[in-house]
Amino acid sequence: MISIRCIVDNTAQRRSTLWGEHGVSFAIETPEGQVLFDTGQSGEVLLHNAAQLDVHLDQFDALAISHAHYDHTGGLERFLTFAKPGIPLYANSSLFQKRFSKKEGRARSIGLKLSQAQLSQCVDLRMRAEPAEILPGVWTTGEITERSEFEGRSLHHFIPENREWLPDPYQDDLSLVLETRDGLVVVCGCCHAGLLNTLSHIRRKFTKNFLAIIGGTHLASASNETLVHAIALLREIFAGRVPVLYPNHCTGERAYFALAQAFGDQVGPCPAGTVLSFE
Repeated sequence: MISIRCIVDNTAQRRSTLWGEHGVSFAIETPEGQVLFDTGQSGEVLLHNAAQLDVHLDQFDALAISHAHYDHTGGLERFLTFAKPGIPLYANSSLFQKRFSKKEGRARSIGLKLSQAQLSQCVDLRMRAEPAEILPGVWTTGEITERSEFEGRSLHHFIPENREWLPDPYQDDLSLVLETRDGLVVVCGCCHAGLLNTLSHIRRKFTKNFLAIIGGTHLASASNETLVHAIALLREIFAGRVPVLYPNHCTGERAYFALAQAFGDQVGPCPAGTVLSFE
């Protein structure tokens, strides 16, 4: 049995004592161990929600980071005060690239606050481009290099290079793939590489059918035409048998309702407090 628990999301379950913030974090539990995927925007919300959900931060066997943005790594420093010494951290090698949001001529840092030297003192950095098996049946996608479809891009995201501002290539973006008895469960952080590109990448690397897609899909800023295109391709990719979808975080309400209208009961919410189980 594999259990996926949403610890942090923009929204929290109604009538719960959980807090919401713009960010995401998932606890993944398998018979072989536990993985924390992303840490939300702040240590305060991560710690509060973990306590409310009876998630013990000192029990995780590994940590995976989808990408460097603050809403996925902001709780990292607080988490490390509880984590097992030398816990393995899986991420892309460009995790430490400086990243900024640039609006009206002003640049604001939105990347990882900890340096590689600081992080190396606390964790076992495992950074590679190819898919990596974190626990038996729990994989990173590795770097998503083929991007023929639209990406989850913001016009305000930049990296500094040679005294110039270049559009962020989102090289660090990755998702997780869980191998279950009935198929693959994909857990996304933000899908800056693009939802369709991510799924195509997984189809090339793994052979099983898709069972579920969970997490941020970065469709909040997608145009109506892009949403129509994405839904049509999802139908084509899955030959009319679309997996269950639990989008959250950067998906956006408009995209969520478009997916729900297209796929009906196959689509469900995933606020903080959601628990999903798969054989």
